[in-house]
Amino acid sequence: MMRYDRQIKLDEVGFSGQEKLKNSSVLIVGIGGLGCPAAQYLVGGGVGRIGLMDHDRVSLSNFHRQVLFDEIDVGKSKAAVAKEKLQKLNSEVEIEVYQEALTIVNAETLFQQYDIIIDGTDNFETKYLINDACILTEKPWIYASIYKHEGQLSVFNYKNGPSYRCLFPKTTQQNVSCEATGVLGVTPGTLGMLQATEVLKIILETGNVLSGKLKLINILSGTEQVMNIQQRPEEIEKIKKNGIIPVKIVCELKNNSKTFLDIREVFEQPKVASENIIQIPLSTIDEHIWEIPREEEVLVFCQSGKRSKKLVDLLKAEYGFENLKNVEGGIKTIIDG
Repeated sequence: MMRYDRQIKLDEVGFSGQEKLKNSSVLIVGIGGLGCPAAQYLVGGGVGRIGLMDHDRVSLSNFHRQVLFDEIDVGKSKAAVAKEKLQKLNSEVEIEVYQEALTIVNAETLFQQYDIIIDGTDNFETKYLINDACILTEKPWIYASIYKHEGQLSVFNYKNGPSYRCLFPKTTQQNVSCEATGVLGVTPGTLGMLQATEVLKIILETGNVLSGKLKLINILSGTEQVMNIQQRPEEIEKIKKNGIIPVKIVCELKNNSKTFLDIREVFEQPKVASENIIQIPLSTIDEHIWEIPREEEVLVFCQSGKRSKKLVDLLKAEYGFENLKNVEGGIKTIIDG
């Protein structure tokens, strides 16, 4: 027990608490800025079984906040690399890898296999999906959200407490990503550690779990605020009665006369309803280059215009495309609303 000696000495843990940790399981959905630190502290603390779910691959822009990854990992599966690094930290922990996106099809079956769910995602669609699946499987989940240097934290569906839909019964029109707004690496790092803290409190049955509370943190000002969340029983009952209710953010193009190439990943929002859009996620572009027209002008867009600019330059230099034009400012500039 030398590995856990320092925390076993705590009255709130002891040998019995360490045994609880060993017998517990946690699924982390999204191994990014939130999921990386959360996973490290839960593995280090001796949680017996941990699931790592992420369909994305490591990129250079991840490193300032996703502290599990190194430069040699670029292009590799985030979930697979994370398992390799975490297993070196604690070989006693059983780690499962899911190199796929969370969907309506797999969510309930997967959640049934774990005691607690951690949300490491950055889009509303998946957060509502996590919430609904947790209601149906009666699992608590640890929510966190980041905007620039600010963060939100809460625990939903814990001992009949409020759900995410109690706090946000309606979604906004637009997801806000770190790519578009920027983020200090320490911000998701701080929130990810706090997510791990809530997991430990739940497992050890100690402290004040943030159920029915929303913690607001501003990293730059050093301020914190805790707000009460009012329960909306009708929102919870709606899910129990109807099952998972998909949240789709759909917008219309301002100009339907042009051809567009959407290189965002499948989970990114908002979706755009138009027959003039060719959808090829950047992570699969190599296998689908032949689908990109060469005879007409194609407007290439992503969330902010950064990834699409790099791709346009790359396709022009390496594949001879002369008809591609980057959409500066990303999707916001080409949709209504």
